[in-house]
Amino acid sequence: QVQLVESGGGLVQAGGSLRLSCAASESIFRFNGMGWYRQAPGKQRELVAQITNAGNTNYADSVTGRFTISRDDAKNTVYLQMNSLKPGDTAVYYCNAFEIRGAIQRYWGQGTQVTVSS
Repeated sequence: QVQLVESGGGLVQAGGSLRLSCAASESIFRFNGMGWYRQAPGKQRELVAQITNAGNTNYADSVTGRFTISRDDAKNTVYLQMNSLKPGDTAVYYCNAFEIRGAIQRYWGQGTQVTVSS
């Protein structure tokens, strides 16, 4: 069973930065891509950023220009660098990995809390 472990969340003031890490229990090459989602209280989980095995990235409009997703294949780790944080970024952030075998199989981490104070 694949395990994804997030770290790096915390409390930060508006305008600050955080870097989230997601360490996988096995080679991330097996996945077609990995990404970060977030869920704020009372809201649906939403895609924040995603990176494919080919290195292609896409971002939610709300974070474009502020967040950067990257991967270190040697460490089986994906990162989310978050700059210029806003109170609206407050949420639980979840790491996700997916692979396509006919249907899409998704794997999730346990989540890490990010709180941005004004």
